[in-house]
Amino acid sequence: MTFALDPILANDTTAVTTLPLCRVLLMRDARYPWLILVPARDGLEEISDLGRDDRTMLMDEIERAASALTRLYAPTKINVGALGNVVRQLHVHVVARSEGDPAWPGPVWGHSPAEPYGDDALDARIREIADALT
Repeated sequence: MTFALDPILANDTTAVTTLPLCRVLLMRDARYPWLILVPARDGLEEISDLGRDDRTMLMDEIERAASALTRLYAPTKINVGALGNVVRQLHVHVVARSEGDPAWPGPVWGHSPAEPYGDDALDARIREIADALT
């Protein structure tokens, strides 16, 4: 089998980079620095579906993403979640939250429609996050 990204994730995100385990995606909502890490393995729905080494690598990559967002945006809090109620493919949200953001202090999911990036803003955000992850 070859890895394929869930169509909903593909529609809602833009690729940033690839880490040893995960594809790093940027959620297309300009209000939040919001990454999604997707382990590039077929048939995964739960973190427990990963072998021990991949589970460790996933946690390392989550920390790497969280640290990058913290360095870049100095958020109040980093939210990390693996929900999977709508998109069954294993993916982990890493969201930089700040007091005063539109959904603060509640969750970003379902708060309101996403606000799209302008082309230049999207390119700049992808570039700065990709650089921070390397």
